[in-house]
Amino acid sequence: QLQASGGGLVQAGGALRLSCAVSRSISSNNIMAWHRQAPGQQRESVASISSNGRPNYINSVKGRFTISRDNARNTVYLQMNDLKSDDTEVYYCSVHIYDSTWSRQLTDYWGQGTLVTVSS
Repeated sequence: QLQASGGGLVQAGGALRLSCAVSRSISSNNIMAWHRQAPGQQRESVASISSNGRPNYINSVKGRFTISRDNARNTVYLQMNDLKSDDTEVYYCSVHIYDSTWSRQLTDYWGQGTLVTVSS
């Protein structure tokens, strides 16, 4: 239901753009997010964006990564610039559906990972 794409091999300092399309209809009360996971490590949330367009980032990617979304296409993007070797991980997208008051998450959907490899 979520199809992520755009991963690949890039040199340090380079850029990649990840895309994730949601192939089912979803409530307008949702947050779309990107996460990443290295082998043997816990998955961490990298960036998220609510349906009203408010983004959030972890400190290590602020100023380098930009999350955006196209609500008409139910698609979320992650523009990654100035990539570093530490960014080498499998990246996952997700969408989290909330109730009408944003007080409770009703469900979430996850995509398969896409591998980003940054060579130094």
